[in-house]
Amino acid sequence: MKKLWNNKNHDQIFEFCEEYKDFISQNKTERECVISIREMAKKEGYKDLKEIINSATPLKAGDKVYATNLDKCIFLFKIGSRPISDGMRILGAHIDSPRLDLKPNPLYEDGPSKIALFDTHYYGGIKKYQWTALPLAIHGIVCKKDGSTININIGEEAQDPVFCITDLLPHLDRDNSRAAENKINGENLNVIVGGIPVDEKTEKPVKKAILNILKTKNIEEDDFISAEIEVVPAGKARDMGLDRSFILGYGQDDRICAYTSLKAMFDSDENQFTLAGMFVDKEEVGSQGASGMQSLFFEDMVAEIANLMGETSPLSVRRALRNSFMLSSDVTAGFDPNYASAFDANNDAFLGKGISFNKYTGSRGKSGANDASPEYIAKIREILDKNEINYQLTEMGKIDQGGGGTIAYITANYGMNVIDCGCPLLNMHAPWEISSKTDIYDAYRCYKAFLSIKD
Repeated sequence: MKKLWNNKNHDQIFEFCEEYKDFISQNKTERECVISIREMAKKEGYKDLKEIINSATPLKAGDKVYATNLDKCIFLFKIGSRPISDGMRILGAHIDSPRLDLKPNPLYEDGPSKIALFDTHYYGGIKKYQWTALPLAIHGIVCKKDGSTININIGEEAQDPVFCITDLLPHLDRDNSRAAENKINGENLNVIVGGIPVDEKTEKPVKKAILNILKTKNIEEDDFISAEIEVVPAGKARDMGLDRSFILGYGQDDRICAYTSLKAMFDSDENQFTLAGMFVDKEEVGSQGASGMQSLFFEDMVAEIANLMGETSPLSVRRALRNSFMLSSDVTAGFDPNYASAFDANNDAFLGKGISFNKYTGSRGKSGANDASPEYIAKIREILDKNEINYQLTEMGKIDQGGGGTIAYITANYGMNVIDCGCPLLNMHAPWEISSKTDIYDAYRCYKAFLSIKD
């Protein structure tokens, strides 16, 4: 184990993490992440691949391009000097996080209480009771029939109102036969949005008052049909602990790996091989859909790049994917001393001990897992040790306790070498997750070193 917390790099770690906290505080949806990543990439000299394609401009070593899909995922490419068919060095993270989505017809008024609420549908694996009795914010986009869009971000500024899902007071919650996860069901995750009626004579007067407020923003009730509005925890990421060694923040699964991968892409030296950064949507619900990793968009963009590099054979794309090395940059569960019985202390990840590599994920008998080859792990070990980067080889909890998956098994279908690699978290999938600052900095250093791998 290499010493990390020392006077030499302490300031670097904390400075890096200040920028990271800003990123996850300002980008709580995948759309917000894509917009920020795109703007950051432009400042680093990346150009829109669509424009390059339209102008039929050839790509050469050192060129940097980005490609977005539905404003929900984005890919970065830094072109190498070798043919793309020789393979790429790929970092792949996801930018979606567990949350609550508004239903297509969300606004209603409860008659007896005269309270207006938004009806929600949870997204990803959550413990539903964790989303009650805390301040919430609303982020999203409304698409009007005339083609215009309205961005929504309410609850993050000090002067903004916040929102809340109620919980039953302990004095009345005497049904001890229910397990914690059954204390509230999905249909009861309803967000309170208002309580002042327009007048006493109007039908559903509180709902009418809320609709009047929305009209001042040019939003009609029917516009919810073509909207994408997410409910997330309100507030910024914060330092945690008397020594400020941890970060408490929303969406660290998996924006912690997205940010460190992005910074590694920006700061990496030119390689003989083309470098790629994936920032994808829908991982928390199986990676399906046009913006998920199971779509063909990444493959299509590799084909476009191969064509612009003069490699026009269909085999060039297959070879490029098959010959690539990839880190599936995703988080894992950190050992929690309060729930030690769920973990295997000899094989699970610990916060503060460096970036975690999972040879396999999946559940129980490795079901649904990518299982990285020992030859590939040895190659990665070599470069990590050469750069004195702290790392752990881990699993995720006891075998029969549960499990999880990433995008690794999807890209492994191409035959490429891929392994899961990310920061351990506490409170994973809760509204507020916990990470270690030293692990974040190690992730950045790991991803940067990985991008330098030659053969």
